[in-house]
Amino acid sequence: MSTHRHFEGKQLVIASHNRGKLAEISGLLAPFRIEVLSAASLSLEEPEETGTTYFENALLKAQAAVAASGLPALSDDSGIEVEALGGAPGVYTAPFTKEHGGREMVFALWAANPQILANPKASFHCVQVLAWPDGHYERFDGVVRGRLVFPPRGEAGHGYDPVFMPEGRDQTLAQIKEHEKNVRSHRTIALQKLIDGCFRE
Repeated sequence: MSTHRHFEGKQLVIASHNRGKLAEISGLLAPFRIEVLSAASLSLEEPEETGTTYFENALLKAQAAVAASGLPALSDDSGIEVEALGGAPGVYTAPFTKEHGGREMVFALWAANPQILANPKASFHCVQVLAWPDGHYERFDGVVRGRLVFPPRGEAGHGYDPVFMPEGRDQTLAQIKEHEKNVRSHRTIALQKLIDGCFRE
């Protein structure tokens, strides 16, 4: 028996303007006959991510979408943590990438970092938050552990996928086929927990 609140609604807002994320979530929720609405389709503004943890940012975005739409909303926050950098950039992955001139610049920076070369361990983290208009919310976490590899490999994927090789694999996330990557990604791990906890009978 699930200890999580069961989702009874017919509509769910995805508090994201990312089309890929929307398509992935829509696909996973298709069996439950739920109408998935995007933040963009409702003209919802993206709130500033002022949290210091993935959970704080995900909750902030979900609650902002609930307040603006009056409907339940789902949001996530994610990042990459590099062990040699003390877990950075983590929750600040997006601004960190921007500050350093884009991911290719970060790849070059990390490839030349002796501490990372000595200890390439890294992990992808994702927190999913499903929030209701009455203030209740449920939280689900997903983690994929692996290591950084240079030079970048693979054309698929996005973000840090070309330099991240999951444990037990000999390919980066950018080399793994999309459908297989989706099954193994930190986001999907968290989403599957959410579906099992809140959507399955």
